[in-house]
Amino acid sequence: MATTTPSRRKTAARRGTAAPGKKPEPAAVPHLSVAERVARGKAARSAVPRADHAKFEPPPSRADPVALLERQAKTRVPELVPIRYGRMLVSPFTFYRGAALIMANDLASTPRSGLNVQCCGDAHLSNFGVFASPERRLMFDVNDFDETLPGPWEWDVKRLAASMLIAARDNGFSAKEQERIVLDTVGQYRTAMANFAGMKNLEVWYSHLDVESAIQEYRSQFKPKAVKRTEKNLAKARTKDSMTAFSKLCHDVDGKARIVDQSPLIVPIDQLTQGGERDEMFEALRQLLRGYRETLEFDRRVLLQEFELTDFARKVVGVGSVGTRAYIALLVGRDGQDPLFLQMKEAEASVLEEFLGPSEFSNHGERVVVGQRLMQAASDIFLGWLHIDSGLDGKPRDFYGRQLKDWKGSAEIEQMVPQAMATYGKLCGWTLARAHARSGDRIAIAAYLGNSDSFDRAIVEFSSAYAEQNDSDYQDLAAAVKSGRITAETGL
Repeated sequence: MATTTPSRRKTAARRGTAAPGKKPEPAAVPHLSVAERVARGKAARSAVPRADHAKFEPPPSRADPVALLERQAKTRVPELVPIRYGRMLVSPFTFYRGAALIMANDLASTPRSGLNVQCCGDAHLSNFGVFASPERRLMFDVNDFDETLPGPWEWDVKRLAASMLIAARDNGFSAKEQERIVLDTVGQYRTAMANFAGMKNLEVWYSHLDVESAIQEYRSQFKPKAVKRTEKNLAKARTKDSMTAFSKLCHDVDGKARIVDQSPLIVPIDQLTQGGERDEMFEALRQLLRGYRETLEFDRRVLLQEFELTDFARKVVGVGSVGTRAYIALLVGRDGQDPLFLQMKEAEASVLEEFLGPSEFSNHGERVVVGQRLMQAASDIFLGWLHIDSGLDGKPRDFYGRQLKDWKGSAEIEQMVPQAMATYGKLCGWTLARAHARSGDRIAIAAYLGNSDSFDRAIVEFSSAYAEQNDSDYQDLAAAVKSGRITAETGL
């Protein structure tokens, strides 16, 4: 197992070429006036009317959704793939969570405004949540960037809106309630983008959603019992840190902390290696962490040097990510009661690249990190990346790293009533607009969206049609399991 130096951007095409030995000259960045940017948005609306986004008509040649999932499985840990299928089969909503490639394939044929941003690539409602800022305040933001790539802003909006409608259907909400939830979500995106369009650049960059402020804003709209439950969940999120993970995931072995074997979900390094291989791999892992450390800001490197690697394990994470290689590293600081858990997660090519072109970054871990820093108001202090020339399977892999737990929390979607889901949708809509406003032409996008709810209603129609398609795809996966075409492992 070995590392290479951190990757560099594939920028020749973007920056132009230069004579050997000379750095390429940076390309000039155009600076349009506000009026020109408004005109750009209105021109895009004339070329692709907002009502066109209501369309979703899968072609007869549409790719087999199960075949797309099988294609993804070819690069994943074989024994973990059945767990992925099992998690996707829990409900149409959990299927949707794992079906980012399927939807990217479908979105590729839908109308595009031509206005691009840094896309999340998988902006469903469960990929938003709370976590701690470096200043130790709870913030609400997008929290999954495995598929991030520059692309059409409307793809993220459509994935978010469809997830809202599918979740509302799963919860048994009426058709009218489903429509209201999507309208509130998209309407908040539109109005937030208009607000960001009127802000100065630094005002947009400093904007964030403080959880405590949001609770105060919406407190009057909910019954005291619901507010109390929310505050209880947030208090619980504040306890989710490395110390809590340490107490749950570790035990004492001959006076040393070791990660507990919870196979197949958590498999310690002792179970992944045999005999003397453990010591050899452990030293290789130390080298990997040193390479990862070099991608951090200098002050974070100094902090990380204060911790010593003591154990390592493979971990199953998420729904769509199951089967990719994810590891947790236990490090200890000043004493045995000063733990730090890092998660190293494999980064493959974004599902969007097949339809939008390859990333400008040769390392997909770097692609994830750069996208996350662009879209989030504040990112984990240990967010970095690395490359392995030869992993456990002898193949090169890209990874990104961050803390495993740092006040992280997610909404309990299945427990939501219609009003709560509509409010949650507003939070997601505002957050996605802010994320897009940081990297895209917020003034042009706001001009494209306009002041009416034409776009909002088009997305309601799209979401309804896509929910039907998602149900059909979910049944296709269930049928593939029943026929023996694929194997699903449930309950894990």
